[in-house]
Amino acid sequence: MKIIQVAEITQQIKEMCIEANYFLSPDMKQAITDAADVEETEIGKHIIGKLCENMNIAGEDMIPICQDTGMAVVFLEIGQEVHFEGGNLEEAINEGVRQGYREGYLRKSVVRDPLMRENTKDNTPAVIHYQIIPGDRVKITVAPKGFGSENMSRVFMLKPADGIEGVKQAVLTAVKEAGPNACPPMVVGVGIGGTFEKCALLAKKALTRPVQEFSDIPYVREMEKELLEKINQTGIGPGGLGGTVTALAVNINTYPTHIAGLPVAVNICCHVNRHVVREV
Repeated sequence: MKIIQVAEITQQIKEMCIEANYFLSPDMKQAITDAADVEETEIGKHIIGKLCENMNIAGEDMIPICQDTGMAVVFLEIGQEVHFEGGNLEEAINEGVRQGYREGYLRKSVVRDPLMRENTKDNTPAVIHYQIIPGDRVKITVAPKGFGSENMSRVFMLKPADGIEGVKQAVLTAVKEAGPNACPPMVVGVGIGGTFEKCALLAKKALTRPVQEFSDIPYVREMEKELLEKINQTGIGPGGLGGTVTALAVNINTYPTHIAGLPVAVNICCHVNRHVVREV
């Protein structure tokens, strides 16, 4: 059995919150750089050029890539041979978020009550997802999510008879309705299957997959490629001002579901698509 002090989790989360907001992950940095070569319109090329310039300034000057530094979403894959000591794990995670957002001078965007709207002033609590896996390692993914794109996400409870074409239409509907509000070029996370809440979690997790990687499932891989092509044919373009690069990737996760259902979630993320992964 491996013993991990929760103070180490706090330290990792603090550093990851700052890193995610100051630096794009290598896959996203490459995707945006490549988009500048693929975009066909002058206005689109100009906007992507400015995004690249902004990305470089943020990294060099150690300032946030975007003013919306997001609500902290944390995925923990915890080995079943791990034992935590030194305090409560969830409190340790939130303490890491608290320290990261304070020490990194990141915008605090979380309100304590969804209707009373009083700011917590430290960006806690985080949204935390746990998964128990074999082994003695802990994999941490921190993915701060801004709400310009989050607000454009959708859940569709389709009928089984809607099939794969219905799923494609749902994804395209969500993207078209989002338009410029999701700060394109976007990454489109899709969850298919499970239940109402499971498909949403699948879509959220899909956003953390490197954008150059496609699904291992052949038909899903083909659907990812087809949807990316169709989304880029909508003409929404960078910044929503027209162009040929509306999305950088479509990442799809699937899960078994009930015989009577076909849940589909579309979780859209802006061109920043922050995510940092570490193991302890």
